[in-house]
Amino acid sequence: MTYTLSKPDRILRGEIHLDGSKSISNRALVIQALCGEHFEIKKLSTSNDTRLMQQLLSDADHDLLDAGAAGTTFRFLTAYLATRPGTQTLTGSPRMKQRPIGALVDALRTLGARIEYLEQEGFPPLRIHSPENLGDVKTVAVPVGTSSQFLSALLLIAPVLPNGLELRLEGEPVSRPYLDMTLQIMAYFGAKHTWEENIICVSPQPYQARDITVEADWTAASYFYALAAFSEHCDLRLHGLREDSWQGDAAIARMMEGFGVETIFHDQQVHLSKVPGALPFFEQDFLPCPDLAQTLAVVCGGLGTQGLFSGLSTLRIKETDRIAAMQHELAKVHVFLSKLPPRFSKKSDREYFMVEGKANLTGSPTFDTYDDHRMAMAFAPLALLGEVKIAEPGVVGKSYPAFWEDFAKLGFRIEEAA
Repeated sequence: MTYTLSKPDRILRGEIHLDGSKSISNRALVIQALCGEHFEIKKLSTSNDTRLMQQLLSDADHDLLDAGAAGTTFRFLTAYLATRPGTQTLTGSPRMKQRPIGALVDALRTLGARIEYLEQEGFPPLRIHSPENLGDVKTVAVPVGTSSQFLSALLLIAPVLPNGLELRLEGEPVSRPYLDMTLQIMAYFGAKHTWEENIICVSPQPYQARDITVEADWTAASYFYALAAFSEHCDLRLHGLREDSWQGDAAIARMMEGFGVETIFHDQQVHLSKVPGALPFFEQDFLPCPDLAQTLAVVCGGLGTQGLFSGLSTLRIKETDRIAAMQHELAKVHVFLSKLPPRFSKKSDREYFMVEGKANLTGSPTFDTYDDHRMAMAFAPLALLGEVKIAEPGVVGKSYPAFWEDFAKLGFRIEEAA
């Protein structure tokens, strides 16, 4: 299936009620499962990933659990199941079986978990058995250059371990705001921690049952910020967002200032407007917020702004290799995402990429989505500049099922073709 997207003008006006944050929802669900008392989670994300997390937690006693393509769900469940009696097989999609899990499994084994690989060493699927003396060992060192979700998975179970957890971080944490989010949500439910230098300590303590209202998803908001950047006039309100957000992707508001998008915060909402001016050059380290990289690459390409991007290393192990996917799809409209030679970063091992060119939408280009929800949503805003086609648009259900419905509310014409 393919959607053809178009809009007769570049005026953006309306109100969008954003879905709850998938990241907050999934963490709250794990804590709910670990907590001895029930509490209510209000405005839970309606994403496929969160629905799957909810289902698998309720089915945790089943022999076979399939997390599909949901990376967060797989990682969090690996840690959660490692604390429980019984034996479960945890599997996922073909792509999930290509995404590394070794660092998390090694850490859990150190703590006393019994986990075996069923196919390739270091990758799903896993068979997870009842633990032996779980938590007798308190200290575990984890290399943190691959995924913050490994650390979050360990931290979420830390309060229920008999001796708590002393987590030693080896290297510079990627997606640090997601780690901070985990600790803030844990603190909301009464689990305290200390973080000194590279050591996070969580003592054994029960989670305290408290109702929680999930704030709206800032990553989802980023696609409307992209529309605002492409607009000639913008009067758009996004409901459910907080200025004091737990989410690192709230940084989109600051990033978009340079593209002429003004954010005014009100109670539980933001008002976006367009002001004159746009940066001729944009530079950003996406290590703390990798899920914004695709959006900003498309924004740079759509406006013809040269962009210098770093901190993209984790994009290679997402739902697809997002770097390769972006390179291929941007090239369709004569925008190029190019890796700079090593001499550009000779003082470090960090990779740098340059975005160059201005999107030419002649001929209604078709963008492939690679079974990746963020590919579809990142490229959709280009429809404000000209007609585009999005292949396999249903992938947005992974994180934002109402995305196309909300898109249409802003006056976009969406035509479906087989």
